[in-house]
Amino acid sequence: MTEHPAAEATPEALRFETDRGSSRPFWIAISLVAAIILWMGSGFFLPGSEPAAEAAADDPLPPSVMVLQSKAEPVTLSYRAEGQALPDRDTDVIAETAGTVIEMPFAKGDRVQRGDVLARLNSARAEAALTQAEEQRANAQREFDNAAQLFERGVATNDRLSEARAALAAAEADVASAEEAIENLVVEAPFAGRIEGLPASEGEYVQAGATISRVVDNDPLTVAIQVPQQALSRIREGQSAEVNFITGQTREGRVSFVGAAAASETRTFLTEIEVENPGGEVPAGVSAQVTIPTGETTAHRVAPSIISLDEAGQIGLKTVEDGRVAFHPIQIVKTEIDSVWVTGLEDDVTIITVGQGFVRDGEEVRAEPQEGTEQVSDAAAGVPLEIAEDKP
Repeated sequence: MTEHPAAEATPEALRFETDRGSSRPFWIAISLVAAIILWMGSGFFLPGSEPAAEAAADDPLPPSVMVLQSKAEPVTLSYRAEGQALPDRDTDVIAETAGTVIEMPFAKGDRVQRGDVLARLNSARAEAALTQAEEQRANAQREFDNAAQLFERGVATNDRLSEARAALAAAEADVASAEEAIENLVVEAPFAGRIEGLPASEGEYVQAGATISRVVDNDPLTVAIQVPQQALSRIREGQSAEVNFITGQTREGRVSFVGAAAASETRTFLTEIEVENPGGEVPAGVSAQVTIPTGETTAHRVAPSIISLDEAGQIGLKTVEDGRVAFHPIQIVKTEIDSVWVTGLEDDVTIITVGQGFVRDGEEVRAEPQEGTEQVSDAAAGVPLEIAEDKP
């Protein structure tokens, strides 16, 4: 058998520090560090590439906004207020003498004319009182005639004649009162209207001053509103008005009364609008909205959502002028369901409709025309408005 001396010898321990590949990672790391240092220092040696990068970083494009061209239009200004419809006349018809009701020709809800008999009272007691008063007057007349004849003969004194004259005058007054009581037994309607109530009934005994009937005249109606002191100068008697009742009817009216003294609690002035109401179609007591035209002006119609606030809290609109944002304080002169009419702008302006919440006054922007005519705005810029058109 052939011997293998190499196999029998003890193997020598491996030592990596003497291995050719053991130093390779070290040199790779050194190379990477050197490359990074060279890359970071390249700016000092290649300055030509820096201005382009800085220009790209320092000159970003201006923000983009959407705009709409707006032109001022004539608009009718008006004052609006809530009011209540009141009857022209509403009266309780009372009995002026006591008696038993023997007749009531009308029922509740009937229409009556002036002078129509609403009730008749029993006349027996009044007729007896009249007969007694007439007898007393006749007796007083005889006493006066006798006193006058005796005075002419020189038998009676002047005092007796004066007493007889006074007694006759009192008797005549009693007769007049009794005759008036007879007339008051018939209760008549004081004006044309509708019977709204009949507290009394046939067969009932009523005292003098008791209510027999309630008569209401609804033609014309009177709509009462309260006008604040800052709007009083715009309201005057004779102005036309449009009245929309809660029942759905619309009527034309005119201002018939403007108060000259303010209510101490509210500092408002009572104002009344007279509205024709033939046939009493509109009932009294219902609510109504009154619109009174007060003049004309030129204004821009805009969506409420594009109105902004400046740093001082003043409402206004942002426009684009020569490529820059301009803030204009505005005044709301009229409100509608989906828009408002504002003044404070030039006749022709370019209004920012989208993006106004993200740009400031004086900032450069890129204006892009908005498609269509509807003015909309981003939700972030919308300002909730609680401004009602001249409402108190």
